Amino acid sequence: MESAPRQFPCSLCGAAMEWRPGARTLACPYCRGQSEVPADDPGAAAELDYAQYLATIAGTEAATEQLTVACQSCAATVVWDANVTSELCPFCGAAVAAGRQSVKVIKPKSLLPFSVDGAAARAAFTKWVKSRWFAPSQLKSFARLGRLNGVYLPFWTYDSATTTRYTGERGEHYYVSENYSTTENGRSVTRTRQVQRTRWHSASGTVSNAFDDVLVAGSASVPERLLDALAPWDLAALAPYAEEYLAGFRSESYTVALEAGFEAAKKKMEPVIEQAIRRDIGGDEQRIQQKDTGYRAITFKHILLPVWICAYRFRTKTYRIVVNARTGELQGERPYSWIKITLAVLGVIAAVAAAFLVFGG
Repeated sequence: MESAPRQFPCSLCGAAMEWRPGARTLACPYCRGQSEVPADDPGAAAELDYAQYLATIAGTEAATEQLTVACQSCAATVVWDANVTSELCPFCGAAVAAGRQSVKVIKPKSLLPFSVDGAAARAAFTKWVKSRWFAPSQLKSFARLGRLNGVYLPFWTYDSATTTRYTGERGEHYYVSENYSTTENGRSVTRTRQVQRTRWHSASGTVSNAFDDVLVAGSASVPERLLDALAPWDLAALAPYAEEYLAGFRSESYTVALEAGFEAAKKKMEPVIEQAIRRDIGGDEQRIQQKDTGYRAITFKHILLPVWICAYRFRTKTYRIVVNARTGELQGERPYSWIKITLAVLGVIAAVAAAFLVFGG
């Protein structure tokens, strides 16, 4: 059983080597030692059968013992190194202690390695903070300290073919002439205008869709709106899972189970299916009264995606800044300093008053 991600000692000095973003090598942070990552396995990122795994998760999947953080504040479950006993949670900044936990999990088969290094992520963080005029000073202090953690987040991807039977109505517009009264030059006059009406006709049919790599977060440790804003991810570049990629970084275990993840994927498929139904109904307007969708040929992947994350607390509330470690895209939450806002408003009022005294006088 594994207690933590395996470490890779430097052949020159014995220190733990770390994955170097942007390169296919492990590098020693203390000397010039380097090591190559194993070559890709072309089948490692293959789709897995959803129904088969649902039937075997409880039985034949091997349990992996992991030293994890079970954060009481945000519910994140992070894999830690074996020699770490307590630290701050990278997702909310709360102090947590490690505990050994044996769980049955689906192991990730592929990942996107870090390609944006810490220096580039910190530069983007600093630039973002400087552009937030009304952010409190504490946030700028965090930016100066460069408190960003490199973390691999768990995700599911789902493929599925769908068939949807529906009933509804097709609306077709037509126009009629309508007289109305209005006032022109102080006199009441009668005018004619064209008014839109809609004829409704019953409609029914079947539409089919094919979905590829519908992405669903495997945990709720980072708000969904922030993760969605980090897209797109270059999933075509997924590399086979290798522990060398995790050297020097943390990884989070999934808390959203495979079946729950597919239910979330269905919600992401729903707008696409509805759009297909409306196209099939046609006309100028559509009403969907009932629909029934069947899902088949369902496959999935369990993958890890890399982010740089900073979590900080301000007046009992947690805020997060996340950076896509493939593209450098940054998304963040920030509090507002009401002192700065008040001073700015007073400054505007003073400027308006001064202009009135000068130009109005």
